[in-house]
Amino acid sequence: MDLSTRIHKQFEDSVQVKLQSKDVLTQPLAQTAQAMADCLQQDGKILCCGNGGSAADAQHFAAELINRFEMERPPLAAVALTTDSSVLTSIANDYDYNQIFSKQVHGLGRKGDVLLAISTSGNSVNVAAAIEAAHERNMRVVALTGRDGGKMGAMLKQGDIHICVPAQVTARIQEVHLLALHCICDGIDQLLFGVKK
Repeated sequence: MDLSTRIHKQFEDSVQVKLQSKDVLTQPLAQTAQAMADCLQQDGKILCCGNGGSAADAQHFAAELINRFEMERPPLAAVALTTDSSVLTSIANDYDYNQIFSKQVHGLGRKGDVLLAISTSGNSVNVAAAIEAAHERNMRVVALTGRDGGKMGAMLKQGDIHICVPAQVTARIQEVHLLALHCICDGIDQLLFGVKK
């Protein structure tokens, strides 16, 4: 297979996974936008975490809320737990890398806040620990995963939301994650401010 053919196949595979995900993810995405809008209306905040590409997604999502998505509106309370190098390295050095998010959730999370926990496999140990911490703080959890949802999917409690991309390839899951995050941003803006088109 030459390079051009491989590139065409990447596009085709991406489109197919997105189409397969559409019906599966619509309801949990709508529930997530509503849950986050309700949280923000009650002066709560969204805490976001993930590793690698999922860390970038957590930061991207927090930036869309704090700054803006596609409309002018006030900043919305969101914190990416992936960004403070002093906090991350001190926890990893003094305690354990698997606690880098959970200790922040214990320190920053409050009842009524929402944790957005992102992992393509659903098996990231430090993200799973953040979910446990969020439950201890009486926070609602939104898990953004793929494949079979992994350990994280099995940890969710009543009231939590699971957005699980029906795909096996990490790149395809990450591509749908980005679209899912944009859908949530758009939904929050619609619910809180109305979308001006």
